[in-house]
Amino acid sequence: MKFERHKKIIELINEYDIETQEELARLLNEQGYNVTQATVSRDIRQLKLVKQSVNGRQKYIVLQPKLSVPSSKSIGILREGFVSMAMAQNILVVKTGAGMAMAVAAVLDAMEWSEIVGCIAGDDTIMCAISSVDDTLLVMDKINKLLED
Repeated sequence: MKFERHKKIIELINEYDIETQEELARLLNEQGYNVTQATVSRDIRQLKLVKQSVNGRQKYIVLQPKLSVPSSKSIGILREGFVSMAMAQNILVVKTGAGMAMAVAAVLDAMEWSEIVGCIAGDDTIMCAISSVDDTLLVMDKINKLLED
């Protein structure tokens, strides 16, 4: 249940400008998650959410470590090679085009995301060991954002 709730929290903060724990708790309760403000507070801490000022208002965001911006070449390799991804607890399996797994894994390693412990690449599949289930969701979100831009 906690895993699903954390996933829903990330979806909600990406969809809405949520300013308070009470607002997040209300949205979660509307989505069928029976939560209290104390539960939401603990979830915020575990997901490493922070408030950021956007257009003069505060909203929750996922804390992103300050890292160098990936090069356009790296993002191009990721976009060219990426096919799909799926999680199995704290393991992220990334499918790529034939022969692209090593290149895409090298890009993921170069990102130096603290959540990724390491990647193993075959021909068209990458297995990334992630620190935790919650971090797996964060990595998936980061990859999706790179693919969208």
